[in-house]
Amino acid sequence: MKSGPYPLCQAAVLLAVVFAGSALRAASAPPPSVPDQLDLKTAVGFAVENNFSIRQARERIRQQEGVVVEVRSLEIPTVAASGLVQLNSNEISSSVPASNRTWTVNLTASQVLYAGGGVRSSVKSSQLTREAALLDLKSAINDALLSVRVAFFDVLLAREKIKVQEQNLALLQEQLKTTTDRFDAGTVSAFEKLRAGVALANAQVPLITARNDYRLAIEQLRQALGFTSNTPENLRKVPDFIGSLDYTPATYDLQAAFDAAHANRPDLQRLTLLAEAREQSVTTARSDYYPNLALVGGWQLRKGPTDSFGDSRDGLFVGLQSQWNIFDGRATTGRVIQARSALEQARLTVTETQLAVEVDVRNAYSSYQEATELADASQKVVAQAEEAVRLATARYNAGTATQLDVLQAQVDLTTARTNQVQAYYTYNVAIARLRKAMGLSDEFLTVTH
Repeated sequence: MKSGPYPLCQAAVLLAVVFAGSALRAASAPPPSVPDQLDLKTAVGFAVENNFSIRQARERIRQQEGVVVEVRSLEIPTVAASGLVQLNSNEISSSVPASNRTWTVNLTASQVLYAGGGVRSSVKSSQLTREAALLDLKSAINDALLSVRVAFFDVLLAREKIKVQEQNLALLQEQLKTTTDRFDAGTVSAFEKLRAGVALANAQVPLITARNDYRLAIEQLRQALGFTSNTPENLRKVPDFIGSLDYTPATYDLQAAFDAAHANRPDLQRLTLLAEAREQSVTTARSDYYPNLALVGGWQLRKGPTDSFGDSRDGLFVGLQSQWNIFDGRATTGRVIQARSALEQARLTVTETQLAVEVDVRNAYSSYQEATELADASQKVVAQAEEAVRLATARYNAGTATQLDVLQAQVDLTTARTNQVQAYYTYNVAIARLRKAMGLSDEFLTVTH
């Protein structure tokens, strides 16, 4: 796979998107309150600003920017000041005539002229690592927003299951009322009335479970968003979640998904940049084989022939300074071997990740196919199950069907409704996971080039 560096314009826009949120959040002192309504787009926007994985990735970029500044300092001149005041015996004095005191002040500037390519390669390596940190941020955003989407869909799924169980409970309550009326009229036995009551009581259990799943799903969404405000009002308040688990068929091609993943996956691009940075590290290690050369100049003030400060001597100096480790016990050779090994490991990691990406895409595509088939199969079942309940109730009222037939039809309807919302949930999650496997950004995170 051929991969180039992350486009600088896209990186700049991405940084603007994620850092703007942190700046706005820092400017507003009051903690955020739970909104009255929360839709998926708002949840995604809040997560971009507050999700902890995204915020940590931002800090890794800030850290790497510091590394770039540090390494680039080797390319520009350095200026240093030093001073010495010394009391000594006349016997060891270096001045003429001998004196028991010495002072020296130096102001020195130096500029590296040649370092075996080590400075340039170090700067290039740090820049590549910073670009890799940008891709790490993009990867963190994709992962975090996928978690937000799945958590939001979990909330919608739990809410829909509550509705299904409430509908089932309403049907069983109506069935119990009908059976009670017929029992009072003497047309059915006490057993049928008892069985209807038992069915109604049993229906309370899945409803209670569904309501608890809803509460837990909200907490999982809160964690994915990074919502940490624990005021009493926020702990009690639950927003009205806007949205539904719709089924809108979409078409994806497997080969196109592979191509998109190879071109867009930030984790794969990040590892490619790190491998390029490792290549520069080899050059940096090899630079110790060569001498370095620096231009040095400055100003010096030192003690004159007398102890009077006014008699001090000063002047400018300029020169060349070089150092060459002709033999260093093969330390440089060892560093080069390590750098080449790290480079080979990085290349192997890229190849391994390419395989993992292809497997990830294939798995996501397979899940998408399964989810599409399940959603298609579940569309007509609910209507058929509702019709079956209507016919069973009509036949029961006419005396041509038993109460067991009606209860079974109601159980089948509840199962069909549950399967449908589960299928729609699976489909929406499968689409989100497939887009993430292809390296596509969240559709609510608009990044313009």
